[in-house]
Amino acid sequence: MTAEITRINPPRLHATPGYHHITVVEAGRTAHLAGQCPLDPTGKLVGPGDLDAQIDQVAANAATALNAVGAGPEHVVRSLIHVVSDDVAVLGDAWRRLTASVIGPAFTTASTLLGVARLGFPGQLVEVDLTAALPD
Repeated sequence: MTAEITRINPPRLHATPGYHHITVVEAGRTAHLAGQCPLDPTGKLVGPGDLDAQIDQVAANAATALNAVGAGPEHVVRSLIHVVSDDVAVLGDAWRRLTASVIGPAFTTASTLLGVARLGFPGQLVEVDLTAALPD
């Protein structure tokens, strides 16, 4: 049975910059991706201190992880984005780059973007956690 995914923005809630307030999954299996970090295949941090380079690597890593379970960004039902910044402009830029990336459709679902003080690796500026409803 293929999971049916419905994305909803109730008319009485505020407009969003592309995500949906609610994502409903009717049936099927889910995959929960660990926080995708900006690491290359050898485990080396890509672009220390360079948010754009790190977003590009995180997007590529997330696409690879989704592909490994037969899913694509359109199957994502929940995303959580961590960016090391408390600057609204930086957070907005990160959102726009992610939504324009190879996994951009993942962010049309229920999404949360958080500015945080620190992530796991020195120089790391971004991490993305995804949950996907797997196709049959």
